[in-house]
Amino acid sequence: MKAKHVYHSKPLDNKGCAHYTQEENETWAFLLHRQNELIKTRASKEFIRGVEILKFKDEIPQHGNITSILNSYTGWGVEPVPALIQPDVFFSLLSQKKFPAANFIRTPADIDYIEEPDVFHEIFGHCPLLTNMPYAEFMHQYGRLALEADKKTQMRLFRLFWFTIEFGLIKEDNQYKAYGGGILSSKSEIIYSVESEIPERRALDPLDALRTPFRIDILQPIYFVIDSFEDLFKLLDKKPLELARLSMTMTDFPPKFEKRKKKGKNYE
Repeated sequence: MKAKHVYHSKPLDNKGCAHYTQEENETWAFLLHRQNELIKTRASKEFIRGVEILKFKDEIPQHGNITSILNSYTGWGVEPVPALIQPDVFFSLLSQKKFPAANFIRTPADIDYIEEPDVFHEIFGHCPLLTNMPYAEFMHQYGRLALEADKKTQMRLFRLFWFTIEFGLIKEDNQYKAYGGGILSSKSEIIYSVESEIPERRALDPLDALRTPFRIDILQPIYFVIDSFEDLFKLLDKKPLELARLSMTMTDFPPKFEKRKKKGKNYE
């Protein structure tokens, strides 16, 4: 069996820039053009607005350039990190209005799916909505409150993050639209999440989301839906840290998927 490609973050020069090969920039350009077509009728209006603001080109953007634009809109920036970081580091960066983003890109062999969050997922999937103040402020405050939790509770809090920031849907003009970065950077999930009759879609209840297990390597069987990005920010009034602790005293909902067979971390 062919060994899985191992991804590593790129070193930065003395100006804080990473240097990408022609193939890496071509991979970005392919993904960018493909996804720009897919989001036209399936992404939230605010995401499309953010894409227009960031003005992506046919080469991988430098984190510093994205930071400059985001900072002028919401005070946010982008922090280069390895592919996977610990929850406390992740939430600490959010609390500082820094979005953690790897600076490597998938190989052509992994063009349609990669478990590790690469630069396309992070920059294209997440950063456009960081130009939206309610979304950005939710991320900021969520990071701050998560730092008050122990590691186990932080992992539970990540469930709510998963069903909103990573795989959330929003209702616009009585239609489902994607705003989660995991959906918006995926060729198949962006179509499946808003058009398929297979998955379950339900109004976001934070306690329900906190009791719902998930897998990272499948099309999601359930999506939680908000009506506006103000609704996302208002989740903070429902005291998600207290709800996370409460959810840990309750039984999880039965998984809507088969247990992962291969070895590896399964975020449940």
